[in-house]
Amino acid sequence: MKTTIRKSRGRGYTLIELTLAMSVGIVISALVMSLVNQQLAFLRIFRAQSFLVTEAPMLNNYLVKVVGNADSYRLYASVEDLVAGRAQVMENAPVIMLRFKEPNGTFRASVLSFENPGTGSGLYYRMVNTSGVLGSPSWSLSKRPTNVRFSIEQGILRVRVSGPNGEEVIYSGAMQL
Repeated sequence: MKTTIRKSRGRGYTLIELTLAMSVGIVISALVMSLVNQQLAFLRIFRAQSFLVTEAPMLNNYLVKVVGNADSYRLYASVEDLVAGRAQVMENAPVIMLRFKEPNGTFRASVLSFENPGTGSGLYYRMVNTSGVLGSPSWSLSKRPTNVRFSIEQGILRVRVSGPNGEEVIYSGAMQL
């Protein structure tokens, strides 16, 4: 019987091959982390500007249509002041009452108010019924603003809308009649 001893060849990777593979892995992971950080920074910027890109134009369109069609408007310090019949104010008002003349010669009214009626702060639309009673908010125009103020400056309506990231948009509207 003949015993053959074969010299087994070493199986595995050399130290140089392992070092090269780890270096490539580290470079690829660094590039991936850089891309992830860049994407997160982009999302933060996008989220910060989303109010200006989505909500502000929508509010502009609504204010242009509604305030532009109103025959007159009045500003109030609160919804309670409006309901109680207290005097109107000229600046820093969260409530505006808009009056519209109907084709039959009668008037109807609606109210835009920045308030928290129990469903969160926002800019709400309310209707005034034919008997003059102010209803509860019909819908929310937007709940994203942190503040909305109406003012009359040199006879022109100004609406200041503050966004969730401190941005401020100022709309200028119609003259008061």
